[in-house]
Amino acid sequence: MEDEKRFSRHLLGKTVVSKTGKRFGEVGDMIFETRSGELIHLILANPTAYTEKLELEKDKEGNILIPFSAVIAIGDFLVIAEEDII
Repeated sequence: MEDEKRFSRHLLGKTVVSKTGKRFGEVGDMIFETRSGELIHLILANPTAYTEKLELEKDKEGNILIPFSAVIAIGDFLVIAEEDII
């Protein structure tokens, strides 16, 4: 469990891109299911103009949410399947 906690912290600040290389912004924060610890959403920081044009889910504060289920690869970047969020 400790490894997973450390792992999620490494996601903060990573650039979020689509499979086609479009930049969405950076990981600003994460929303977890408290009981299971399952990662539900990434909160996008510094969203790009491209991202702002999309009708993506937002929280009460207006932050753009990316469902964690759309993440397909994690490395230097967080790669998401754009078709899973639009």
